[in-house]
Amino acid sequence: MADPALLRLAGVHTHIGRYHILHGVDLALGEGRLMMLLGRNGAGKTTTLRTVMGLWRASAGEILFAGSALTALDPPAIARRGIAYVPETMGLFAGLSVRENLLLGTGPGGLAASRIDEVLALFPVLREKWELPAGALSGGQKQMLAIGRAMVETRRMLVVDEPSKGLAPGVIDQLIAAFARLKAAGTTILLVEQNFAMAAALGDDVAVMDDGRIVHVGTMAALAADTALQVRLLGLHLGSHQ
Repeated sequence: MADPALLRLAGVHTHIGRYHILHGVDLALGEGRLMMLLGRNGAGKTTTLRTVMGLWRASAGEILFAGSALTALDPPAIARRGIAYVPETMGLFAGLSVRENLLLGTGPGGLAASRIDEVLALFPVLREKWELPAGALSGGQKQMLAIGRAMVETRRMLVVDEPSKGLAPGVIDQLIAAFARLKAAGTTILLVEQNFAMAAALGDDVAVMDDGRIVHVGTMAALAADTALQVRLLGLHLGSHQ
């Protein structure tokens, strides 16, 4: 029987130097779902994303995508499977234009007009800034460019690390709308986020990490409705942190 999960982590351990960061992470993300990965600072969320993307190599366990193992692959090979990664640092080239940064997200065929139109429909401000260097953009515009670059080629899954960090509420609302459209189009998304209002607005599923382990899995709606569970797992409730 085929695995119903598009992405599955089974017993994943990650060591970084002498530090043991992930301690047997088990995670399953269904196709077309948006999963929020939550947890306190230092819980292992970014390490989980970087391990999925092959930036750090799992020291034990298995990572499967569409039933095929990712564990031994390097980051370019993982990206070719149809997974795009937007790191917290965004990874933009400040001296290159918006257009040139988007071009770096494409394959041999270059920028396809249809995909560019989809990106610019999500983030119209990028059309206005088309020939400006990325370094001249605001923080929110840079985040939009980073997400746009990740989706300028058709991707089966997006892996995104804290997209709302440091952004104004109005910009966060634009990101929520963009992720909602991506989700409606069937894109599978794994999203680390500290803004709990954004998490509650977008998440289908939620996994909570603590000390390098998954300590809770469920629906985002159930967690959003359970203040006591929020406090136990996260140390605060969703309504207290916007």
